[in-house]
Amino acid sequence: MDILFVRELKVQTRIGIYDWEREIPQTVLIDLEIAADAARAAAKDCVSVTINYQSVCDRIVEYLEATEIQLVETVAENLARMVREDFGAPWVRISVHKPAAVRGTRDVGVRIERGTLPTDG
Repeated sequence: MDILFVRELKVQTRIGIYDWEREIPQTVLIDLEIAADAARAAAKDCVSVTINYQSVCDRIVEYLEATEIQLVETVAENLARMVREDFGAPWVRISVHKPAAVRGTRDVGVRIERGTLPTDG
């Protein structure tokens, strides 16, 4: 199976476990890997037979800008469910990064996989 990917989608959202964290929007970075049939899309050269990553990104931004969540784990679970249910992806891997959330680090976050990665054949 083929994988569509998006790296470092930057989104402003209110996230954190402390009240002061949710006072102003913070940047989170989203990495996506989505199982899709690239050969079928390439053969038809038509976006309607694949998962449109622009539409996925637009939906993620819309959701996160309108949401206040405490945990990156919750963000990842909600996005995985959205991509699978709304876009028909059989498998997704999502990483949610919260840059500079912990002093002395460049980045912290979570990576999850949901669904079953289809096999060729």
